[in-house]
Amino acid sequence: MLGRLARWLRVLGFDAAYDATASDRDLVQRALDEDRILLTRDRHLLRELRPPRALEIQSDVPLKQLREVIGAFAVEAPTELFTRCLLCNVPLADVPNGERSTVVPARSRDLSGPVRRCAQCGRVYWPGSHVRRMSAALADALPGWIS
Repeated sequence: MLGRLARWLRVLGFDAAYDATASDRDLVQRALDEDRILLTRDRHLLRELRPPRALEIQSDVPLKQLREVIGAFAVEAPTELFTRCLLCNVPLADVPNGERSTVVPARSRDLSGPVRRCAQCGRVYWPGSHVRRMSAALADALPGWIS
């Protein structure tokens, strides 16, 4: 229900666990075990299981959901974006300069900026057009927060 929100939180560098297959009880237990704040749109879960640290997300729109989270917890802007894998939630590792040309498409090799790889899934991230579009979407959704 909040998978896209989890990805946007990861773009900002936050450790955002997400498991669409977990039961409500499992989600609450994981939040307790890992000292996490549970973000949910499920009023029943909040009412019945009463997780001690939770936020009910109101919006259906992922970037509006992100604004809700930032506002509710007075989150400060990160110093850098795209430091976690958007799929695995693992911190990314820099790809050595000598390997860049083997992992980035030819048309993107001359772009400046970091090239990073997920140690878990192997996905590679570089500052291409997708990063520019996502950064622009964040700047629109969070005016004055992301530069």
